Amino acid sequence: MNLPVAYEPRLYDGPEAPFIVLEGVSGIGKSTIARILTHRLAATSLHTLPRPHNDWSKHVNNRLASLPQVAFYLSGLMHASDCVRSSRLASPVIADRYQASVIACHAAVHSIPIEHVRQIAEPFLPYLVQPTVTFYLRCSEETLRARMTTKRDLKQDDIDLFGVPGRLEQLLFNFETIAAGDPSAVWVDTEGKTPDQLVHEIAHTLERSRA
Repeated sequence: MNLPVAYEPRLYDGPEAPFIVLEGVSGIGKSTIARILTHRLAATSLHTLPRPHNDWSKHVNNRLASLPQVAFYLSGLMHASDCVRSSRLASPVIADRYQASVIACHAAVHSIPIEHVRQIAEPFLPYLVQPTVTFYLRCSEETLRARMTTKRDLKQDDIDLFGVPGRLEQLLFNFETIAAGDPSAVWVDTEGKTPDQLVHEIAHTLERSRA
């Protein structure tokens, strides 16, 4: 889609550092890995949705119907992409969630087929910065349940992951479906590994991809 000049993304001159995304269900370890990896790579960290959208998301989820909700999340995703454009001129960018999470989670929460969410999102996707690598994290349900018990900032989505019948299974299916069509996708098995071991594995993958 050709955008009018006023709607085109702002372009910045200069070499671009890697843009690395961590994806997966709540409690899988994205935030912990992102924090360690950000320090190791002297990177800029980004959580999708960034502020101000992150401050509004609870009200949006409680008050808006599914179509206004997805419009809000797409707006936040495009804002996140603008943040990536400017930040990666100075350092690598590590994003805790990005495009895959917006589509996978919205589809699961509202019991909508992924294809229908993609149809709504399609006109806006060319606006987004594409990741250098997207690491999709996975582990067993038993391990995920154990990790969730140690999570300090439980949100409603975390509670619903096991509280809503079929939610976990649908999310896992959605992420697998999205990753299958994602050219930047790399699966990382987190089972039995510490965050430091996972960061070492991810960093090694990044080094090999640049070799």
